Amino acid sequence: MTILSSFRPALTVLALGTMLGSTTAMAQQAPQGAVRSTHGAWSLICDTPAGSTSEQCALIQNVVAEDRPEVGLSVVILRTADNQAEILRILAPLGVLLPNGLGLNVDGEDIGRAYFVRCFQDGCYAEVILEEPLKATLRNGETATFIVFQTPEEGIGIPVELDGFGEGFDALP
Repeated sequence: MTILSSFRPALTVLALGTMLGSTTAMAQQAPQGAVRSTHGAWSLICDTPAGSTSEQCALIQNVVAEDRPEVGLSVVILRTADNQAEILRILAPLGVLLPNGLGLNVDGEDIGRAYFVRCFQDGCYAEVILEEPLKATLRNGETATFIVFQTPEEGIGIPVELDGFGEGFDALP
């Protein structure tokens, strides 16, 4: 496989679903929490979740397919509470074909696929541990295209600007 044998679900981190309130709500409305800074197309958003004593932050970009305004994604980068790993979490809308997973292409190069790990009423999550090769690819790239499928033959590419990713990632507390 290419750079991303790690572009697969990280099932051990599903407990982070409560991070920043509801990530699913972020796809539908303005994010909860305060925008601490903006880095290119990315926003660093921080909040103290209910029941937590410490603030948690995430680097976020919400995007919509240019030709399909009903198909959008929330791309979230966060650190685990124990600071042992970073996670790339993508929220896709309901109606995506789950067995095909979520494809990732950076600047024309196929990176791999992540499989959806859980669906809630506002969408389905795919997430991976953000390991060094993928971080480097995202830092050095210009555009990431996440691909969701509504049928086995119909992939919808949704571009995500990588401008500011490195700076925003470095700003994550």
